Amino acid sequence: MRRRAPGETVAPYRHRRDGPALRTIAQRLGQWLGAHLATLEAAEPPMPVEDRAADTWEPLVAVADLAGSTWPQRARQAVTVLTTEADESGNVSTRVRLLADVRTAFTVLGDPPAASTHDLLTALNGDEEAPWAGFGPTGLTGKRLGDLLREFGITSTTIRFPVGQAKGYTRDAFTDAWNRYCPAPTAGPSVPSVPTSFPQVIPGTDSLTGTDQSVPAPQSVPHLTRQNKLGTDGTDTPRQQVTQHRR
Repeated sequence: MRRRAPGETVAPYRHRRDGPALRTIAQRLGQWLGAHLATLEAAEPPMPVEDRAADTWEPLVAVADLAGSTWPQRARQAVTVLTTEADESGNVSTRVRLLADVRTAFTVLGDPPAASTHDLLTALNGDEEAPWAGFGPTGLTGKRLGDLLREFGITSTTIRFPVGQAKGYTRDAFTDAWNRYCPAPTAGPSVPSVPTSFPQVIPGTDSLTGTDQSVPAPQSVPHLTRQNKLGTDGTDTPRQQVTQHRR
């Protein structure tokens, strides 16, 4: 089971349309399981988890082992990923954090098409804000890195670099996992900001920083005319100030 990637669509389930086909599959599966029931009841498959999680997932892993082919590996990968997500609900899981930090490591290395395991480990363990340096006496190791990434279907390979061959990872191998589990954030709406050259008034003065101009005086309110109407500046209308008399 994999998390749905952005842009992927899933057809909605419809009981009347999809029910008959699913019932047919259930009948065939029931017949197959019935023929191997004794083997399944005695099965003790090695589990990638412990305690209650192991008890919950053991029947499905036993069925996957009996089915053979790629099912044993796929079942254990699903167990590990889903159990980790449930245990770390509300927090970024270690594996998802690793995916994001590997992407950052590729960026630090100049976004090459491939990077050696040594270079990736140096970048990961050198990040003081990441937990990888605490994964043992020497930090995250190549084996531990491989174990964590293998659950996403990502494996190392021998790569020819300009200076020779070494074990490493291609950048394309991470693309699907990055899109599903830690897609790059999209740019949100921009917030207008005040330009740095915008003149600012220095507190306690009337001067604008960076200029020799002073703040214009507020526009004066026209005086009242003799009829207590507002006069108009720039006209010949006589203006007289209204005074108050004490009685």
